[in-house]
Amino acid sequence: MKTGMNKNIKGSIMLLLTAIIWGFAFVAQSVGINSTGPFAFNGIRNIIGGLVLIPVILIINKGHLKQVLTRDAVIGGLCCGACLFVASTFQQWGIVLSTVGKASFITALYVVIVPIMGVFIGKKVSIRVWIGVALPLAGLYLLCMTDSFTIGAGDIYLLICAACFSIHILVIDYFSPKADGVVISCIQFFFAGVLCLIAMAFTEHPTWEMIYEGRYAILYAGILSCGVAYTLQVVYQKDVEPTAASLILCLESVFGAIGGWLLLGQTLSLREIGGCALMFAAIVLAQF
Repeated sequence: MKTGMNKNIKGSIMLLLTAIIWGFAFVAQSVGINSTGPFAFNGIRNIIGGLVLIPVILIINKGHLKQVLTRDAVIGGLCCGACLFVASTFQQWGIVLSTVGKASFITALYVVIVPIMGVFIGKKVSIRVWIGVALPLAGLYLLCMTDSFTIGAGDIYLLICAACFSIHILVIDYFSPKADGVVISCIQFFFAGVLCLIAMAFTEHPTWEMIYEGRYAILYAGILSCGVAYTLQVVYQKDVEPTAASLILCLESVFGAIGGWLLLGQTLSLREIGGCALMFAAIVLAQF
């Protein structure tokens, strides 16, 4: 019992660190995408994330790849990579046609979609977690929504994005106990990166000068956001209940706002601070 509790606490802390890295990655994305384009940026960052993990896998397994490169690892990595590619693509399309406030709020609806999907696949969710789902939705509304809420094509794209991120969380929950999490993450990035670069070849024409201009943003997004944060998610999410994990990960919106304040000079209003407080309260409720 004590060991299981310690694993849950450690897993929750690591997922919180993941949310912090992802939150500050919004700053990197806002800089990098302007230089290269969405498919080029996502493609390069994913490939970098995969490359970073190769030496990690070799060191951990002392060069023996056959024992970790299993069928479940490959299938899990490909499924996660496909979800990641589709989700990030619809997110970019949605942001172009919608507002940033709507994009942040609608994307974070995976907090609600995860437990709903979990019910259909036989997951049991406690009433406290269901109550905890309502709090971050209210918090995200206060944090992100600044204009009237209407449904348009961009909003529909973002709803599809949220659904794909929900599937991504559940796919990780299914495969991570069956295979090496770092291997799954590595395969995920290479597959998502290749798909992005294929899409880039048909829609964008970045130059080496454009890529060099956004190098720092790409490196942060590739090494930390992809290589470190997604791996922490894959490795430690199995120790945390899926809905609670999604609640912790949705804090990336809060840390994104903090990153904008610290690095871009954007200030937080009392309303936005209230949204942050509600989301943290939801995390505490879900965990206890």
